[in-house]
Amino acid sequence: MRFIIIDGLDGAGKDTHARLIVEKYVSQGERVIFRSHPENDNHYGLKAKEALLGEGKINHIKAALYYAADVIRSLRLYHDKDDAPIDTLVFSRYLLGVAYLPNPLGKTLYKILATILPTTRYMFFLDVEPEESLRRLSQRDEHEMFENLEDLTKTRQKALELVDDWYIINTCGSIENVQNTIENILDDLDKINKNYEK
Repeated sequence: MRFIIIDGLDGAGKDTHARLIVEKYVSQGERVIFRSHPENDNHYGLKAKEALLGEGKINHIKAALYYAADVIRSLRLYHDKDDAPIDTLVFSRYLLGVAYLPNPLGKTLYKILATILPTTRYMFFLDVEPEESLRRLSQRDEHEMFENLEDLTKTRQKALELVDDWYIINTCGSIENVQNTIENILDDLDKINKNYEK
């Protein structure tokens, strides 16, 4: 199973590009599952979203815990399931939720989670300048606790320190150009995997 991870700063276009990736593989006749965390279809995801819309340390902790539970639920349901074969599993938001936690806790948790949870060659960090991120986020109706310039700047810096083995994609260009860059990498990785399987 191809496991694709799309992560990045708020407003970087994670869901937009994840959905385009889903369309790419569905058009090739593949069975694709897409999960965007936190999800609306379960208690953990709903509670994480509720906490993200709140304020203060308690909501910060609740958001992190419920988010993690939602991600783990998705893994249990869809990753490496023999009884429900999937060709491609796409996760929008996965390991980099830890970048919203204070250091050194965030770095330590990332190392632990990247060791015990499934990872893949197909890991993309969608990068965007905090000012552009904030501009995009200002067009939304609801605003989460981290959607301010100071938090976006800190979170981006912490995330970039964690993603040295990820594909880092600048998303300040057009959606089409960014998606072409992502799809070229996906095609190269798919070729490598096919050659490896031979």
